[in-house]
Amino acid sequence: MEEEAVDETISPPVPDPFLSSNSGPEHPEESDDESYFGDAFTWMIGIVSGLVSLFAISVLLLWLWAGANDIILGGPPPTLTGWQESYRDLTGFDEVTGLDGSGVRVCIVDSGIEMSHPDFQHLTLVGWLDVIDGRDAPYDDEGHGTAMAGIIVAQDGLTGNAPGVELLVAKAIDDLGSGSDEGIAAAVDWCAEQQADIISLSLGGEGGISFAGITTDQLEQSVQDAIDQGVFVVAAAGNDGEDDDGDVSSPGSVEDVICVGGATRLGNVWRGSSEGDNNGRLWPPMLPRSDPDKKPEVLAPGAEVPVLMAGGSGDGSWWGWASGTSAATAWVSGGLALILEAHPELQREGASGGPNAISMVKQEISQNSQMDDGQSEHDDHYGYGIFRIDLMLDALGNESDSASGFEDESDSGFEMVEDVAYQAERRKTPRVPPVNSTKAAECSESTLRTNSIQRLNEATTCWA
Repeated sequence: MEEEAVDETISPPVPDPFLSSNSGPEHPEESDDESYFGDAFTWMIGIVSGLVSLFAISVLLLWLWAGANDIILGGPPPTLTGWQESYRDLTGFDEVTGLDGSGVRVCIVDSGIEMSHPDFQHLTLVGWLDVIDGRDAPYDDEGHGTAMAGIIVAQDGLTGNAPGVELLVAKAIDDLGSGSDEGIAAAVDWCAEQQADIISLSLGGEGGISFAGITTDQLEQSVQDAIDQGVFVVAAAGNDGEDDDGDVSSPGSVEDVICVGGATRLGNVWRGSSEGDNNGRLWPPMLPRSDPDKKPEVLAPGAEVPVLMAGGSGDGSWWGWASGTSAATAWVSGGLALILEAHPELQREGASGGPNAISMVKQEISQNSQMDDGQSEHDDHYGYGIFRIDLMLDALGNESDSASGFEDESDSGFEMVEDVAYQAERRKTPRVPPVNSTKAAECSESTLRTNSIQRLNEATTCWA
């Protein structure tokens, strides 16, 4: 039987591509291309490595040069500047232009000031007093005073609310954060003697026995003497809100002082802010308080407030944050400086300056602060509302000669601003919190209270 042939096509063998490197190239020009690209890749790696090395060396040299010349590279982290902008929006500072506190003299009584801070390079003090050690040159061995001064006059890194003011600094707080009643009273007296328009007291403690304008407390008496000369005194409410003793701290408790509590970025009361007692009591004797002098008068930024750190905080950080009514006090002091710049007639030496001017400004604060939703009158925690510099300036008018006296408010030329719907909408605008916005809750501690006057502990200061 004859076998049939199988019909099949025979093709030449196909080279295995995975074996081509072992069998030699079929076309010599392909080998030349591969060699060219290999060399180019090697050159590229060398160039990139060289650039990276050059960049690293440049950074190192720049760092060494900056250190040798005392130059600070960088600035506050975006988290801090974002928090600051949120607070400026909350209090209306972002709506104010053309004012920086020029021509207004502010005196800060605290732990001193670190003049070498990079945000103080523009600053020249017009006066310095050291009650603690009697040194001639400004310094700050505790840090609190530098932080408070920065809220008012910082420039370049963080932005103070009134960087153009004439600044006086009296050191009456020691390196442990405490001071005596007599020492702080002497500092307040000195501020008044140096023609301060505003005295900022981010401190507080137990007051004396006071009744009908007569007090046994030396600091309270000095504060009242300054007010009688037409000096605006701004003082902290206190940080014992979570274990409240029933009233604000002294000297914030003095009738004509502008006493300041703390607020958060969302417009709520900071949980450590002290409550006011406005109903009166038998002992120690106190008459019921009346408008516009109920305590606290106003709230201002008091939670995670961006601040300056003295001496780079020991680890090179010049910027941080703190929570407490100390910061709120400095914030209002800066705002008040803008008001007095816009209305120099209200300054202590102005045509309408004096105790009447202080009473009038306090009346405007009570009527032009941002009250909470549903609030229509003073609240023992919320005061008359959140301080709003834009509403205050609108209420007082834009012309510095708009008033010649304040006995009759109807003839003063000032118009009240009643824009409740706008205010509520503005304050309740939601904002995305920064990534570490929970630090304040973690670091919050009640203020240590002693019988001596002490600066309001910043509820444990934390660095950003």
